[in-house]
Amino acid sequence: MSPEMVEVNDPQAWDDALLNLPTSHVLQSWSWGEFKAAYGWTATRLLFTEGGQIRAAAQVLRRQLPRLPLAVMYVPKGPALDYADLSLLETVLARLEAVARRGRAIFVKIDPDVCLADDDESHPVVAALTQRGWRHSAEQIQFPNTVLVDLARDEDAILAAMKSKTRYNIRLAARRGVRVRLGSMDDLPLFYRLYNETSQRDGFLIRPYAYYQDAWGRFLKAGRAQLFLAEHEGETLAGLILFIFGKTAWYMYGASSGRQRKLMPNHLLQWEAMRWARAQGCTVYDMWGAPDVLDESDPMWGVYRFKAGFGGQFTRRIGAYDYPTWRPLYWAYTVVMPRYLDFLRRRHRQPALG
Repeated sequence: MSPEMVEVNDPQAWDDALLNLPTSHVLQSWSWGEFKAAYGWTATRLLFTEGGQIRAAAQVLRRQLPRLPLAVMYVPKGPALDYADLSLLETVLARLEAVARRGRAIFVKIDPDVCLADDDESHPVVAALTQRGWRHSAEQIQFPNTVLVDLARDEDAILAAMKSKTRYNIRLAARRGVRVRLGSMDDLPLFYRLYNETSQRDGFLIRPYAYYQDAWGRFLKAGRAQLFLAEHEGETLAGLILFIFGKTAWYMYGASSGRQRKLMPNHLLQWEAMRWARAQGCTVYDMWGAPDVLDESDPMWGVYRFKAGFGGQFTRRIGAYDYPTWRPLYWAYTVVMPRYLDFLRRRHRQPALG
């Protein structure tokens, strides 16, 4: 008997079902779909049931293309299911392909947290995807790789697994008077100022405050996130926001001041966030982002070295895969359009002659 696909419109029923499935993720939660709905996406929550048992779930985000009767679809960090069950995977993929065709989507993208061993190009999930016509996406929306810290151990064991320099810096920050406190909604403007300073220093683009106020605030209010701030003598030096869903905590946003870095506030901040997440019942601390290749030439090497100091496990994942419903349109959207937009940007940057 093939699983039946049903749409869910109740927030609690959706989150409860998702939490009881393998690979459930905060980006598949009801709150994330509601947040994205405020920015041009429409969320559809699909459950796959069989014999009264929930087997899989997929929150499908759809975005209409401007002035065209076409759309794109995305299942962020999903679908959620037991990926060892290849028959179930085939069924869910077939249903998502049909949903994409009915929704006039050029393609549907998925990026589930399926782990990939080093140089493992014959993963059964990858094979199942490619055999059905899914292709590894040139646009990886989320970080495919990460560093995972096991919080199921006691605190002494977690500390013992860290690099000695990291343990030293945690204790140094505490000795020098750095303190970490839980932040609230009222602290979001302060955290954004730090985040903006970090983006200017490290050269990455961020969105306006209203976007983050909505994202961070929505999850704080729902009890799905927590803000942490590291302070010294009344000055806020660093902060981070954890997102929580089930047994996993994700370190999604971090920010720091360029001042007083010798006090090592970021090390104590991470440790206190881990301790707090563990106290909430989390068993995994996902540090959200690692290089594609473990090499010093990678732009993320410095960030990875900091994260690796906390004793986590570098984890590769299969990344995002796209199913094109109409290959010529998919090629135009993913290859021709980006090249054209890049040409326009380069042309705009050229100085005028004469």
